[in-house]
Amino acid sequence: MGPILCAIYTRLSKEDEDKHQPESESIQNQKSLLTRYAIDHGWDIYAIYSDEDLSGIDSNRPDFNRMIEAAKQKKFQIVLCKSQSRFTRDMELVEKYIHGLFPIWGIRFIAVADNADTEVKGNKKARQINGLVNEWYLEDLSENVRMVFDLKRREGKYIGGSPIYGYQKDPADKNHIIPDPEAAEVVRQIYRWSLEGHGRQNIAYLLNQRGIPNPTRYKAEQGWTCNHPVKHDFGLWNKVTVGRILTNEMYTGVMIQGRRRKVSYKSKVIIDTPESKWYRVEGTHEPIIDRATFEAVQRGLKLRTRTDGTGETHLLAGLVKCADCGATMSKCSNGKRAYLRCKLYADSRSQKLCTRHSVRLDQLIDLISERIRYYVQTYYQLDPKDLQPQKDTRREALEQEQKALTARLEKRSQALKTLYLDRVAGILSVSQFVELDQSLLEEKSRLEQRLDSIREALAEREPPEQQGELIERAKELLRLETVPRELVVGLVDKIEVCERDPNTGRQEIRVTWRF
Repeated sequence: MGPILCAIYTRLSKEDEDKHQPESESIQNQKSLLTRYAIDHGWDIYAIYSDEDLSGIDSNRPDFNRMIEAAKQKKFQIVLCKSQSRFTRDMELVEKYIHGLFPIWGIRFIAVADNADTEVKGNKKARQINGLVNEWYLEDLSENVRMVFDLKRREGKYIGGSPIYGYQKDPADKNHIIPDPEAAEVVRQIYRWSLEGHGRQNIAYLLNQRGIPNPTRYKAEQGWTCNHPVKHDFGLWNKVTVGRILTNEMYTGVMIQGRRRKVSYKSKVIIDTPESKWYRVEGTHEPIIDRATFEAVQRGLKLRTRTDGTGETHLLAGLVKCADCGATMSKCSNGKRAYLRCKLYADSRSQKLCTRHSVRLDQLIDLISERIRYYVQTYYQLDPKDLQPQKDTRREALEQEQKALTARLEKRSQALKTLYLDRVAGILSVSQFVELDQSLLEEKSRLEQRLDSIREALAEREPPEQQGELIERAKELLRLETVPRELVVGLVDKIEVCERDPNTGRQEIRVTWRF
């Protein structure tokens, strides 16, 4: 008969460290205890398996699974642990392995501190009770941690990892977030473009054109821990990312947490939480976007506008409704002129659920624009006090970003020099050098493109004019030769188009204003 082989398994997790377990629970002391126990009993040690910083409820522990695979192949006869909780705290794993598969594989399980030994008859109930106690412990621990987190959420304290794009953790308080100057300015630009009528896809295109890295890539470049792995997307933006930024109320200074949660402490599955159960606390951090701008953008997004391929929507998109059925009017063209007609008519002409209600788009835009000009020029009077030169925050933000990018570019240039010296010295192989060199050159090129666009933007921002010139410019703007879409969205609730009277040719247009 050959020697008896045993596998030693040790584990220590964060949950144990947080409970200030005695020194005897350390990995090294577990190994020493179990090694001595095996020697005293005349067993040879096949292998020592060890997992650190992993919970006893986790079935994906690397060394644990390696030990299970070796047990399945019958490479040893005994699994030796300090306690059953070191092996697992999950009752399902206790039943699966200790009481199920180990006997089939010819494996004896021993937990020294618990006096648990599957070779001793009548010991099974004690092991099952230990399993239940261990699982109750984890359940209580999970509940206590959740209660602490919920209390912090109710107080408006930030408890997440990397904050949303545009913010960073306050160095003085890990539960408080502050604006990140460079990313915050990008967020403001995204909102400005949205107000101007640019769609999410077009905004993503504009960001990529300017060489601005997407949130995941930006955080990686800053060396921040990211909630999501960096994808091989070349740091490009997409409409989904832009949409999330445009609809996130946290940019207004409101802390919103608890949007998602784990199904249970035993599962890694995460599900969405109903909005009624979110934790929402006002005024917890400095806003990047003011409330009025945020709400104006939300109104624009709710119109569900579509573009015509240019990336921009027409001035009245989403606002024009059929006066009879209430459906949104859709855009069509006869090759010369653009028209709006009832969407229900366009989608179901064979069933005749509604009539055409056709109206020329250019004439309707002229009508609404003229009314807006009338209201603005009638009810708004210029006050010279309002035209005092204001602090150019946009210019300051551009200059600050220019300074930061210049410093980063200098670091990349220095890195290229160091890389070349490492290659000459033989520290790097040719393949390593080529890969790193290409990566640095691409990033250097992107930084240079962004700096060029910043210089152009700064050149366009001329110094403030004298007050008299400002008044004349303001009067010119108030003539509203071109009515901006954000003004239309802010003033108009809906435009209802009636069917044209076949006898008189007259067509009624009803406008519901927001004021």
